[in-house]
Amino acid sequence: MPLDNRFAPMAERIAGLNTRYRHHGATAVLEHALRDRDVGRVALVSSFGAESVVLLHLLSVVSPHTPVLFIDTQMLFAETLAYQETIAEKLYLTDIRRLEPAPARLAMDDPDGTLHQFNTDACCGLRKTEVLDSALSGFDAWITGRKRYQSGTRAEVDFFEADGDARLKINPLAHWNRDDLQEYMINNRLPRHPLVAQGYPSIGCAPCTSAVKPGEDPRAGRWRGTEKTECGIHFINDKMVRKSQEHAT
Repeated sequence: MPLDNRFAPMAERIAGLNTRYRHHGATAVLEHALRDRDVGRVALVSSFGAESVVLLHLLSVVSPHTPVLFIDTQMLFAETLAYQETIAEKLYLTDIRRLEPAPARLAMDDPDGTLHQFNTDACCGLRKTEVLDSALSGFDAWITGRKRYQSGTRAEVDFFEADGDARLKINPLAHWNRDDLQEYMINNRLPRHPLVAQGYPSIGCAPCTSAVKPGEDPRAGRWRGTEKTECGIHFINDKMVRKSQEHAT
């Protein structure tokens, strides 16, 4: 009986999985990862943002009963909340889990909802990272929409990455570019997030997301005017990415 590689060193597991699926496309990576014993229990994490519908549609085709974790930070655009409901209904996703920060934690650390104004990292930690960490405790891996083209900090993204010492991240769309996404949405007649047409190619919480001008990096509207480029959910080499937007192309 073959060894269960879930107990092998993380670097060894990552290397083996990326080698195994190196020549696979996004759908094949997603489909096989959901069945691969070396991956284990899997959930998809989605922001229901500008490009999220592509991965959600792929999942609906491959395995619509897979858990989908959606973090409602209590600071999302109203359009995002409405879009989430629309997509869930259209794609027949049967296990969407809406996660929210604990009211007691909010009352203690951000009672007036202004934490983001003076400490964005703490706000993301309270409203997003802590919530996801708790929800992922029952899973061995999670599926993300990370793609190489999004910024310099994601340029080396591969199909499989480490998330700490014990959990995997799966990035089926790692090698897709913006044209691939647009073509897929058009061919499958997928509804777009309503804010995309208003100049929001990357959408997070309302207070920390602004419209992007033509020619700007698609993520330039996230935490504009700061060095912050990631909410803290995604790390590189176990460190939160903090890189100036002007260099993140």
